[in-house]
Amino acid sequence: MPNIQLLSVENLITRKKGSVEQTLEFFMLVDNINYDKQVEVVWAREDGVWQILTAHFYGKSGQNKEYWQAKIKQIFMADNAPSGHIQFALQFKTQGVTYWDNQQGLNYSSKANSGLNLANALPLLNIDFSGTLADKAPFFPVTIAVDASLNAEQVFVHWTTDNWQHTTITPCHTRKHAHNRNLLSPPKPNKRRGTERWKARLNIKDAFRLQYCISFVAQGKTYWDNNLGQNYSAQHAPLKIMILNLHCYQEDNQDHKFSQIAKAINDLAVDIICLQEVAEYWNNGEGDWHSNAARIINERLTNPFHLHTDWSHLGFDQYREGVAILSRFPIVKHAARYVSESHDPYSINSRKVVMAQIPVLGVGLINVFSAHLSWWEGGFADQFKQLGAWAADNHTQKVKATLLCGDFNIAAGSKGYDLVVNLNEYDDQFLAANSQGVFDKIFKVNDPYWHDYLSDDYRIDYIFMDKASKLRVTSGMVLFTDQDYGRVSDHCGYLMSFEPK
Repeated sequence: MPNIQLLSVENLITRKKGSVEQTLEFFMLVDNINYDKQVEVVWAREDGVWQILTAHFYGKSGQNKEYWQAKIKQIFMADNAPSGHIQFALQFKTQGVTYWDNQQGLNYSSKANSGLNLANALPLLNIDFSGTLADKAPFFPVTIAVDASLNAEQVFVHWTTDNWQHTTITPCHTRKHAHNRNLLSPPKPNKRRGTERWKARLNIKDAFRLQYCISFVAQGKTYWDNNLGQNYSAQHAPLKIMILNLHCYQEDNQDHKFSQIAKAINDLAVDIICLQEVAEYWNNGEGDWHSNAARIINERLTNPFHLHTDWSHLGFDQYREGVAILSRFPIVKHAARYVSESHDPYSINSRKVVMAQIPVLGVGLINVFSAHLSWWEGGFADQFKQLGAWAADNHTQKVKATLLCGDFNIAAGSKGYDLVVNLNEYDDQFLAANSQGVFDKIFKVNDPYWHDYLSDDYRIDYIFMDKASKLRVTSGMVLFTDQDYGRVSDHCGYLMSFEPK
């Protein structure tokens, strides 16, 4: 198969009073030889002046190939408009080599206003597809181009939202376009000419992920488009959760650092943020909402989130110190509770946790807890068990996941971490995302030497997820270092992404 291959071309002419608009669109398949590549359409009108149109990555295909698309729209004065006929070839350059699809030196041609045409005798092609599910859209549109000369009897979309445990077959509908001549291949006698568009709307409801392929039957033969064996897929963006200890107003350039935190949340499209050492002025114990760190960060977001916060004790002799949850999605239930034996606001070992129940698009209800627990000597063991019992009481059948997030003041491999492992209720998600082998030895088989694997791991901030949760972590990264948004605290932040299992 060639390294670059034309799949379709569309040539449309729109005439308006005093002007003519021509739209050209090229769709192609390119070998994914390496990341650094340049894909172009070399084309000319009837005047013979060749032009270069840059193509852009469109999506992944099977067999290590990629879809690329090039599109141009030009407007001419009606009196000076060219005919609209073009000839063209495709090229892509990588590693000093240029690959061509120029129809074996003859070049392709497309006549003015010939519409959409399939190339190289393709029987059908999924077109205008997206790899992203639209927010709050229960229907997913599918459009298929079919070679009209094959006289398709019916076109079907085969699809699933649960990784093919169940399959739905949806028929498509079309309007016949007999006038749309296929000018990329010679017409076949006694058959319709051109390309038909068949369309379907898949009722995916609130699914997180969709997979599908396409088929049609003509003259006793079944034709398929399954994305070169990979199937087409579309899904919502993964759920992104960030944790960060703010250091209770102890930072130099504090206001700038609040802005940097908000910038990171905006840039990285974070969905839920769990903050610790959220401070506001003590004000004789009454607090000062205007100075609340979580409120300040939230109001600097492009679109402020839903916010739930509460405080535990006097911090650094002048602040009400607490925890917070910010959520892009609505918070349908929230609570705050001391998990420490002490409730004394003047004791540093008085520890309150906030909880939010959040309906996540494509996932369902999740329970999120933002916690800042004491050191081992200050009561970590009892506090974690109290937190776990509270979380378990709220993990109903409707809840898809429970996540304990924040600063737990226990180093990886320490007595406190050992307690979490031995309780066998929660897993360390950053470890699962970045060190699967070590994660398996600790949380799946409880290797007796597992402490040795964490000797260089100095984290005390975690996302622990209930083992019964229906999510899986897909990535985990460290934030707020000298290499990204700069240091904003005496802690790093952590950003983790999750998808349904």
